[in-house]
Amino acid sequence: MLNRRMLKNLDYTLIFAVMSLLLISLVIISSATHVTTATEEPYRFLERQAGFTVVNTLLVIFLLTVDYNALAKYAGVFYWLSVISLLAVRFVGQTALGAQRWIQIGPVTLQPSEFAKIIIIITLAKMLENRKLETVRDLVPVALHVGLPFILILLQPDLGTSLVFIAITLGMVYMAGIRTGLLAGIFASGLALLPIFWHFMHDYQKKRLLVFIDPNVDPLGSGYHIIQSKIAIGSGMLFGKGLFAGTQSQLNFLPENHTDFIFAVIGEELGFIGAAIILLLYFIVIYRGIKIAGEARDNFGTLLATGVTSMLLFHVLVNVGMTAGIMPVTGIPLPFMSYGVSALTKSMVGVAILLNVYMRRQKIMF
Repeated sequence: MLNRRMLKNLDYTLIFAVMSLLLISLVIISSATHVTTATEEPYRFLERQAGFTVVNTLLVIFLLTVDYNALAKYAGVFYWLSVISLLAVRFVGQTALGAQRWIQIGPVTLQPSEFAKIIIIITLAKMLENRKLETVRDLVPVALHVGLPFILILLQPDLGTSLVFIAITLGMVYMAGIRTGLLAGIFASGLALLPIFWHFMHDYQKKRLLVFIDPNVDPLGSGYHIIQSKIAIGSGMLFGKGLFAGTQSQLNFLPENHTDFIFAVIGEELGFIGAAIILLLYFIVIYRGIKIAGEARDNFGTLLATGVTSMLLFHVLVNVGMTAGIMPVTGIPLPFMSYGVSALTKSMVGVAILLNVYMRRQKIMF
């Protein structure tokens, strides 16, 4: 249960930043999707996202009533439920955009790999809580633990989400006290394996990397997203074209403008000023996440906060970099902004964990 002292200890700066992003998201999604065919509801995406936001806000409030240490007790159950859901995608999942990543449950389409990110943070935090990472042997259980869901997601195929798992793991093992030399060895090994990794990549994934170097190699195919996104952001200039007035987005030149490329809509319609405000809000979220990790009352809380912050930071860097043409297109959503129930729920549960750790940061509460 929450008491007055706990409520006083909430991180209201983090809450303000997240709520601001959520409200701006609804406006941008409305702008990006209101131009539809005559047979569709013009604000269908807005209404659904607003509903997702309300439900997830209530979920956050509920999660705050539970001490985050209770998550450790059910880490094993969470892990295997996640593995089972990822396996289910292989057999009964829906295919879209060349990948099999979604499961239909009634009127809602869920992406288990999004929830797997939160679950791997919880379970890895439990594993690393009292574990020393001094030798390669110490890392083997960690690699096996992360490796199973990582491979299942890679097979969907979903390279972007797989990379998020790597970012989460690196951030958490660093905070767990891994030796610097051992961490450097991991990076070196990863670079050495790149040629092998390239060999097993799908053709469309290879094309995405090639058009990242030169989008004009395939301007009407794999390079189309990057070209249109850069045009949208560049045309916004300093103050933008105005809400509901962006030509690239409103005329449907910009693909996935309410999901993966929503930041391009922000750049076009709100300009550099609007984009800078969004990035400032993300900076506040990441800064507070780092602060919470440093002030947690125990190792488990520190690792949880580190995992969530690493996840959010990687999402922001890759998504914004992707829309600006300085990162390859990977299909990673922008936290709190991109349309979709799975992505939003994952981010909101992550915020609930951060708030929970900060609210209970004092070992003895008077």
